[in-house]
Amino acid sequence: MSALVEVRDLVKHFPLTRGIVLQRRFGEVKAVDGVSFDIERGETLGIVGETGCGKSTTARLIMRLLESTSGSIKYEGRDITRVKGAELKAIRRDMQMIFQDPYSSLNPRKTVGSIISEPFIIHRVESDKAARKLAVQELMETVGLNPEHYNRFPHEFSGGQRQRIGVARALALKPKLLIADEPVSALDVSIQAQVLNLLRDLQRRFGLTVVFIAHDLSVVRHMCDRVAVMYLGKVVELGGGDALYGAPQHPYTGALLAAVPVPDPARHHTERRLLTGDVPSPANPPKACRFHTRCPKAQERCSVEEPLLRVPEGGRTEVACHFPLTEGELAQMGVRSAG
Repeated sequence: MSALVEVRDLVKHFPLTRGIVLQRRFGEVKAVDGVSFDIERGETLGIVGETGCGKSTTARLIMRLLESTSGSIKYEGRDITRVKGAELKAIRRDMQMIFQDPYSSLNPRKTVGSIISEPFIIHRVESDKAARKLAVQELMETVGLNPEHYNRFPHEFSGGQRQRIGVARALALKPKLLIADEPVSALDVSIQAQVLNLLRDLQRRFGLTVVFIAHDLSVVRHMCDRVAVMYLGKVVELGGGDALYGAPQHPYTGALLAAVPVPDPARHHTERRLLTGDVPSPANPPKACRFHTRCPKAQERCSVEEPLLRVPEGGRTEVACHFPLTEGELAQMGVRSAG
């Protein structure tokens, strides 16, 4: 069976300009720079990385909320990169998004009923008002909201409840693909698990394909079947959740996992080598391997030859690295191999 979405060599560069009237271009921010991966039907693909690595930009490119600089995005075998108008509107019925901030993503002037009804109205799915109201109340009940609160405004709900409103709106058109862009990062820790469990239950119930974007590695491990690790606009490692968390191949992935707090540090005797230095500017990224300026394993080859995403000998994930981590190095970094 073919993948639901196929992303190939996806690029998004934002121009940097000077001047107010005569804007002169003097550079570009390489937010996404040659990203490729597939999203299989029914799976949850996680995208992780530090702030500014291109996770959310990649999601918006797939959703066609941003126009790509180059590359292709195939949905059910059809390239949708340059689709416009009625064709794009039809595709968007199948692709919906849950945004990061449950406060700014809801119109404060509209009632909850009106907000969740909007997809029905835009796509002319349910023209009868009574039937539309019943459908909205069913959606509210599905996501754990009281249907009697149909006429309330967003400010009358808590953060977790507002995110449930966003989930209900995204499910209104029964999409095939759901993109969740850090859906719990703005919520209190006490209610994050409730929203995550809701998303997992809804995926099983409706057979959704999910792209889950986050910077919290423990959340991604709980939610995702496969994980793509991004660094400065590129995917540096891609593989199944168990393989990637148990035996990461890329030094960047290993460093991210080594930085995850452990329940009892006193019993964790390994010396944890954490990342040093700041992330380079995406407007002027390092040549060849973009991680070599912070990598403890970097050699001359890393600064002159860009590594390709591939499965190394004996590895279980695709990794863009000339010198993948060994089990001994993983142990030194505090990452316990599950291999």
